[in-house]
Amino acid sequence: MPKQQYQVLADELRTKIESGAWPPGTKLPSRSQLCKEYGVSDTVVGKAMMILRATGLTETLEGVGVFVAEKP
Repeated sequence: MPKQQYQVLADELRTKIESGAWPPGTKLPSRSQLCKEYGVSDTVVGKAMMILRATGLTETLEGVGVFVAEKP
């Protein structure tokens, strides 16, 4: 069964984080920037961000943005 768009996006963003391209403390691009860059809807970006947050890779600061989490 092929992966859903949000799963593919979450995998791509996870790779950037785990490879060190986005080190801990890095602010991720905005949802609208990610939509444009990857050619997906806001819903797809939102679901991908939920996966990253649920797996502890990112932290959200309300009104500020989403950041790569510090490694435990």
